[in-house]
Parts: sequence; structure tokens; C-alpha cells
Amino acid sequence: MPAIAIVGSGAGLGLSIAKVFGRHGFDVALIARNEEKLGGFTARLATDGVKAVGFPADVTDPQALVGALNRAADQFGGIDVLEFSVPPVDFVEALDVTVANVRPQMECVCYGAITATQAVLPAMVAAGTGTLLFTTGASSVVPRAAFGSAGIAGAALRNWVLNLHEALGEKGVYVGHVAIGAWIEGTPAPAGVVTMHPDDIAAVYWNLYTTRDQAERLVTA
Repeated sequence: MPAIAIVGSGAGLGLSIAKVFGRHGFDVALIARNEEKLGGFTARLATDGVKAVGFPADVTDPQALVGALNRAADQFGGIDVLEFSVPPVDFVEALDVTVANVRPQMECVCYGAITATQAVLPAMVAAGTGTLLFTTGASSVVPRAAFGSAGIAGAALRNWVLNLHEALGEKGVYVGHVAIGAWIEGTPAPAGVVTMHPDDIAAVYWNLYTTRDQAERLVTA
């Protein structure tokens, strides 16, 4: 069976992506820091008939992240799809940006994505097939002062992902970017803001995986 590794697995979007791919015959590797929560996620997916295994790792620890992805590849006989959706942490507005508060954004969002990609890409290139999907907030595409430090990291990741899309196309590896410009149900949202159900957003990832013809998609409510 094909396998998807979801880095940054959470109870919202990550779980929904796991469900949509799992229902189409994928085994699922869930990677996140909290081992207890991963156990809960795998149990919930099992009730939907989805085989999932949790591999705890912190994306800011390159050795741990690579180790988790390697164990997942051993468990499932390879990784066919990598989905990276680690949210920004403690972001600040544009006027408050400093080197110190941008650094953790880059380590989580950008450096973590590079590390995860380097762990799975050689096998994909060797096989001549594979999919890499990356998630950022919409501020990576449409700058918003309120998301100053998060937008810097997201835009850096987006630039690299679009370059990968171009560079890997002839090697059989599809690369796609999803920029989410909506609040996801189940997460704290400002009063009056329209939200989207994570299952609806997850459907975008499946569409990109199956069509393989778009470098990115901006999702708005």
C-alpha cells in the first residue's frame, strides 16, 4: 500500500488529511512532538479503518525528525507522499519583527520542511515518482502586517517549494503548495470570522495529489 507521512499532525487539518488519504488506501505516518496525542489520533483513525502509526519527533530537532521519517519508511516500505503542515509559533506583527523572533519561525516552518524533504526526496527521485505537499498561511502569498514574522518564514518556504515544483517536474516528483487563508474549525478564531471545516481543506490536498498540475492553491473561506 502507498504511505503518506504527515509532519505536524494535529487534531484538525492533519487528522483530516490522514482520513482522506487513508480512505483512498494509504497507510499513514503521523509525526508530531506529543506521543500521547499521536496515540489518540491513531486510535481515532482506526475507527475509520485507516492504518496509522505515530512517530514522535520535534521538527526543530533535525536528527529526531529524520529518524522518525526513516522509521516510517521502514514501517511502510517507503514514503510516497510527504505532507508538511507545521503552524507558525508565537508570531508578531511587522513592526515588532526582530532576528530573535523570526528565528523560531524559520526553524519550525522553513528549516523543518527542508529537513523533512531531504529525508524522503532521494528515494522518490530514485523511484521516479512521489509527492511533496507543503502548507503555509495565506500571508506567504498575500502579505499581512499582522502576521509579520510568520509571513517571512512562510514566504521563504513558498519560494523554495515553487522552485522545487519546477526542478522536480521532469524527475517524476510532484510538489505542491497550499496557502490557507481561513480559520480552521476547532481552533480559536476572532469573533465573526468565517471558518472552514478541516475536511473541506483536506480535499484540496487530495485534488492536488491526483491532478498533479498546479504548483499551488490558495484556500479561502
